[in-house]
Amino acid sequence: MEAKTSEEELLQDWQCPQGTVPIVRSPKHRLGQKTTPFSPSNQLDANDAKIHDFALVSVSEGNYFGASARFNLWKPATFNGEFSLAQIWIVAGHGQETNSLKAGWRSDGDQRTGCYNLECPGFVQISNKFGPGAILTPLSQYAGDQFEMSTYIYKDKKSGNWWLRVNEIDLGYWPSSILKKLSDRAEIIMWGGEIVNSGLQGRHTSTQMGSGHFPSEGYRKASYIRNIRYVDESRAIHDAQNVVPFVTKPECYGLQMGDFTNYGTHFFYGGPGYSDKCL
Repeated sequence: MEAKTSEEELLQDWQCPQGTVPIVRSPKHRLGQKTTPFSPSNQLDANDAKIHDFALVSVSEGNYFGASARFNLWKPATFNGEFSLAQIWIVAGHGQETNSLKAGWRSDGDQRTGCYNLECPGFVQISNKFGPGAILTPLSQYAGDQFEMSTYIYKDKKSGNWWLRVNEIDLGYWPSSILKKLSDRAEIIMWGGEIVNSGLQGRHTSTQMGSGHFPSEGYRKASYIRNIRYVDESRAIHDAQNVVPFVTKPECYGLQMGDFTNYGTHFFYGGPGYSDKCL
């Protein structure tokens, strides 16, 4: 089984002139709900666990210098200005002294904490082919064609900068000078889905994660993240083994490891949110 799209198909249909790069627009010009190519942030929100739900896997017993994965793309429904995303987290430090690099795709109503895309101070955009925050097409269809995006964050050994590569294109980098806790290496890597739950009307949100369907529905119906890999001290790339699953509310969103031989380490995840079981 293989997703249908080519790498090139996922690039937007515009490009900046040679020698220029995309510039972030004022928030008042943002589109509404959208699926965007990545959402980097250089700080981990310490309040994430209070209002956010997760379905993810992690590794934390090694020295990490990068991580990669392939995500199939969806446009989950979001409500009340909430967001739904799938991404890689690369983390070092603890508490308020945490640095976190995040990259993936998101669908949102523009309620956000921290900074994203080119709003983040310090991220150096170099590509004129792929614009952070642009709308991604085509998207996966339930029981239909599946479309993917590859994402790779890696540390350059010589400069110490952390680079972001999407669909084999180096988009730019976070300078080592702004990432004190990541100046040496990462301590934790996570891959998975996340939603924000505002808890309005005294119940759980109906914002979907992934495709909006539980992982038990399987390929072409549930969202997945495959070929989960990390970079070690010698800069060799390995399939992530013995990953630790973590789901905040299994009655709302789930996670199930997959067994396809050609997908490397992978899992299905997601769900619809509010239901008679998810209150």
